[in-house]
Amino acid sequence: MRLEKFAAVLLAGLPLAVMAQQPATLTIDTAKPIAAVSPTLYGLMTEEINYSYDGGLYAELVNNRTFQSNRGPSTADWTILENGDARATMAIDKTTGPSEALPLSLKLTVDTAAAKSEAGIVNSGYWGIPVRPSEQYHGSFYAKTDSVSIGAVTIRIINNDTGATEATATVPTLSTEWKRYEYTLKTGAVTASAANHLTLSVEHPGTAWFSLVSLFPPTYQNTPNGNRIDLMQKLAAMHPAFLRFPGGNYLEGDHINERYEWKKTIGSLVDRPTHPSPWNYHSSDGLGLLEFFEWCEDLHMQPLLAVYAGYSMRQEHVDAGVGLEPYVQDALDEIEYATGSTSTKWGAIRAKDGHPAPFHINYIEVGNEDWFDKSGSYSGRYAQFYKAIKAAYPDIQIIATAPVTGIRADVVDDHFYRSAQEFFNDVHHYDKTDRNGPKVMVGEWVTREGSPTTNMGAALGDAAWMTGMERNSDIVVLASYAPLFVNVNPGGMQWPSDLIGYDALNSYGSPSYYAQAMFSTHLGDHVLDSKLDATNPRLFDSVTVDSKHHRVIVKLVNGSSQPQAVSINLSGAKVHSNAHVTTLGAPTTEATNSITDPTRIVPVVSTISNAASTFTHTVPRYSIQILDLDLN
Repeated sequence: MRLEKFAAVLLAGLPLAVMAQQPATLTIDTAKPIAAVSPTLYGLMTEEINYSYDGGLYAELVNNRTFQSNRGPSTADWTILENGDARATMAIDKTTGPSEALPLSLKLTVDTAAAKSEAGIVNSGYWGIPVRPSEQYHGSFYAKTDSVSIGAVTIRIINNDTGATEATATVPTLSTEWKRYEYTLKTGAVTASAANHLTLSVEHPGTAWFSLVSLFPPTYQNTPNGNRIDLMQKLAAMHPAFLRFPGGNYLEGDHINERYEWKKTIGSLVDRPTHPSPWNYHSSDGLGLLEFFEWCEDLHMQPLLAVYAGYSMRQEHVDAGVGLEPYVQDALDEIEYATGSTSTKWGAIRAKDGHPAPFHINYIEVGNEDWFDKSGSYSGRYAQFYKAIKAAYPDIQIIATAPVTGIRADVVDDHFYRSAQEFFNDVHHYDKTDRNGPKVMVGEWVTREGSPTTNMGAALGDAAWMTGMERNSDIVVLASYAPLFVNVNPGGMQWPSDLIGYDALNSYGSPSYYAQAMFSTHLGDHVLDSKLDATNPRLFDSVTVDSKHHRVIVKLVNGSSQPQAVSINLSGAKVHSNAHVTTLGAPTTEATNSITDPTRIVPVVSTISNAASTFTHTVPRYSIQILDLDLN
């Protein structure tokens, strides 16, 4: 049964099967708010995994633009172009490059070339170069030549299947010194497609060197060196309160010398040396520290900055003490870069990089998943960072990534990767958490069912877990799903059960994505005292009030294969009879969205007219529902 028909049946109030569940009762005391809801509860966690940045959010279309891989200098994703009788070779040249950060280049040696027998280089992009009709693309590259006689460089986007040129531009001549060149490509009435490649070619013999070859489509808010529009729009629709960056394992690196070194990710792209990522592909660092903060600015999110804390994933670490001091200072410099005025050293550098106004930071996380550090050094390392950061920035909350002794953390980061049933069984995890202890961030969590993105069963597990976090959001102040992104092309995924999937041309949200969006856009400001009496072990609830709009928000999750009747009692309240109901549901837990069927499971908004201080509502099988009950 397709979702459209399934939803129509649900909204008509017709049972899909014989009622097997005993009626449940949800009693709500609208006059008794028991805790404030954290306004920052739902946010985003991101890292370079599954081609999340390069080949994903970061809009760069050229793959391996600086001719480097995790294994060293590389021509991966580049091939030689020899049209007609042209003869040429290409090779990495480690003796020359456009900058100290990029000391190598691709050397193109052309022995024979002519008009219609051009020689050059070809880039295949990230599983293709996407084009759309009547669209403008901005590109650039660094180059030099041994002789100006090599002539003009022609840049083309060419269709893989037809050989048709979809767009073309020309750089008239090259210098014998390293120089940056810009070009613009404009498509006509082409068919939208990712089956294209990029070529740079010449018509005369000679030698040329290339580096930092770049091509950008239109970006979100037309930002230079910006982000992909459709992915930013999907994130904006979630109304996230914060962004945790630059990532988990990506922050640490496999080895200390492969950690995220923020000072190497700022400034001009030609001054960024790039670095290996722990997920076996190279990071361009085009999405660098400033771009992360601007991403937060674009989506009105709080930045939650994680700083490297002296531990990398292959069990390399730096003990607390004198040896850790440079890393602590590096974190202080990083915070100053973000928050300092232009009269400070690093604030002035941020201004030089194009953002004079400082950013505001409420949270700093020290490290990532330091419970993996077998040396037991984290308590000492955390304390050293904590004291130094608090001394300079007393209002910043410092997050610990593992339990610590000898010092009390402001916030502790919990991570959960589980099945739906495991989340069902543990929805009361935070009910008895010590309210006098540190606050909690659930910095990474996900129901790991479905691939490459999650299915409806995972969305049910996610929603059940969110009801528990929401009911305890006086203590759980931050929560972010992970991983956020996955490139669904073959070889693009290192970790399944992700939130948003995409290829070079299109993107889609998983059922879990829509569950996240539903919860984050129906948050409320206080948790209401409520009690759910039910025999159905897969029925879950959260009740909050939106004081500003005089609205009670009831979230109900039915992970059962049968519909569930719920008697809802709102003591002491006068309720408007018409209420909006947002439903995410599917006939089976295996049902899902995909790149070819992106909207099979999406929220459906309907209206009920029987809302009252006491009324009965039936929650469909395998569904997540949000009832917006307006108070008279």
